[in-house]
Amino acid sequence: MNIKELDPESSPQAAFGALLRTSRLERSWTQDELGDRMGYSSTHLSSVETGRKMPTLRLARRADAALEAGGAFEREWREIRHGTLLEGFPEFLDVESKAVEIRLYEVGVVPGLLQTSEYAAALAESAVKRGAITPEQAGERVALVAERQAALLRTPPPMVFATLDEGCIRRPVGGPGVMEGQLAHLAAFAELPNTVLQIATFDMGVRRPFDLPLYVLTMPDRTVLSYAESAHQGHLERESTFVLPMLTAYHQLQAEAPSQAASVAMINQLRKGTP
Repeated sequence: MNIKELDPESSPQAAFGALLRTSRLERSWTQDELGDRMGYSSTHLSSVETGRKMPTLRLARRADAALEAGGAFEREWREIRHGTLLEGFPEFLDVESKAVEIRLYEVGVVPGLLQTSEYAAALAESAVKRGAITPEQAGERVALVAERQAALLRTPPPMVFATLDEGCIRRPVGGPGVMEGQLAHLAAFAELPNTVLQIATFDMGVRRPFDLPLYVLTMPDRTVLSYAESAHQGHLERESTFVLPMLTAYHQLQAEAPSQAASVAMINQLRKGTP
């Protein structure tokens, strides 16, 4: 039988296929036998093993169960999923999903935690048109937004403090219908018992301590981390000497920005077409 050789180092997808084939052969199982245990056809598994078909999270978890892999396949799947993300961002996603308090400042676009699916899709489609990502990667970006937001529904939920530069609500994305839905979502977000939403207005000028997006995360053990991005990579900072000044500056930002009530009133004025 002509078996296609895979180089596990060539891509995360090839590494997943190679791991699936190796684990199956270690048990002397055919693709039919593994397929029966996982609930997939041998043809489908063959396509995954040879890298022709992208594995799903569902398939990865079933492979972990059938092959008693201890989560190895899910970890490989996440490598595939995060392979197109900015360096440092996957590590941030992991700590974000566990944080008990999330403080964020965003410039230019509504942050992922607060985006509607339509708004996220409009941003992703724009990136496809620019040739920055593929349509498949665009779908992964939209799915990742939903995945991040779902993690916030855990019990108890984290406290989320969101301060958005005014440009986030004034920059049109995806047309009037998409923007109306997004602004309505922000107003509803502000009504939640575990959220605070403020708009850092343009007239704050130099009283804004940040010029770039920033996240400050408080973990269950009360340690505080910060995350910021450049054009090429993200950086998760754990050293308190650098993080605590960021937390202080964030408190100063909140003190200078309009209140949540005033911020929501601004959002609702925009929804009515009032400057």
